[in-house]
Amino acid sequence: MGMNEADPVGFVIQKIRALENLQSLSKHEQLVQGILDAIDEGGLRTNEALPSVNTMIGELGYARETIVKAYKELMARGVIASKNRKGYFVISGNIRQQQKIALLMYAFDTFQETLYNSLKAHIGKDIQIDLYFHHNNPDVFEAIFNRIAGHYGLYIVAPIDTDRIKELLTTIPPFKLLIIDRYLALGDDYSYVTQEFGASSYQMFQKLATKLAAYEEIIFFFRKNTAEPPEILKSFRKFLKDTGLKGKVKKHYEQGSIEQHKVYFTIHNPELYAILKDVMDKKWKLGKDLGVLAHNDDVVKEIIAGGITTFSADFAEIGRLAAEYVQTREKIQQIVPSTLYIRKSL
Repeated sequence: MGMNEADPVGFVIQKIRALENLQSLSKHEQLVQGILDAIDEGGLRTNEALPSVNTMIGELGYARETIVKAYKELMARGVIASKNRKGYFVISGNIRQQQKIALLMYAFDTFQETLYNSLKAHIGKDIQIDLYFHHNNPDVFEAIFNRIAGHYGLYIVAPIDTDRIKELLTTIPPFKLLIIDRYLALGDDYSYVTQEFGASSYQMFQKLATKLAAYEEIIFFFRKNTAEPPEILKSFRKFLKDTGLKGKVKKHYEQGSIEQHKVYFTIHNPELYAILKDVMDKKWKLGKDLGVLAHNDDVVKEIIAGGITTFSADFAEIGRLAAEYVQTREKIQQIVPSTLYIRKSL
């Protein structure tokens, strides 16, 4: 038998002690979250007794008032009850409805909003989602992580690929973490619903090869050391080499530098809007005088300037699959494929 089956009291103490090094949690919060974790992992089942207040004092050294306060909070949540002075007992093993979710994303762009709205729509009204943004900044990511660690029953995270962030994320039990948007190798026990940028973007370029060949040059604006996926840059260069088409990479678009008979490809939405403004000012026609290609589809790109050709993962589907994981906690490891949306801009 595992420790949780042989000694549920010891398992509860273990879960609470596992949170003691989290400076962001008070002792009261450590108690509440540790007990919730023990129930969530099956170490405490419905009708089983929690450690007595005196046992908690002896094992943890916490003040009686702190322990009683934590038990009262769990009673108010409908998770435990006091029975005829015999102690405290679990009355609900379904604690996920009482737990909050931390959603840590890059930024609230239009396609990220699509993901969030889909998650919220499919997850149900009773679950609270707290939203945080790290803006692809590892220091901001770590500061947020340290502030929220231990406060949530589930973490849904769009990660940054650094060793330090991997180290932080693997402190979360696999069943309490879902990686979304960008894949990060954390081990086979961890779940993810992510995009793939290398092979998929190369495939999109190939599908567009005939259209792209109708223009004199393809210009890709790519900003290094940002959230823009370097795999797309690698695929773009490979595509140019394999097809012999003329193209180049620039760091950013300079207002007013637009030229006819070229294709402009950008991942950055503000840059796309700057290009479209110049096209409008010059009264040129997209798809005829020049072409425009973008990444990450959204409703704005569908309607602006008659429609912008894009390739993109389905962010609504990522949100739906994330909600499914919240509800079932069944391990999922899925790559959401990219789709090409051909519109008037190309």
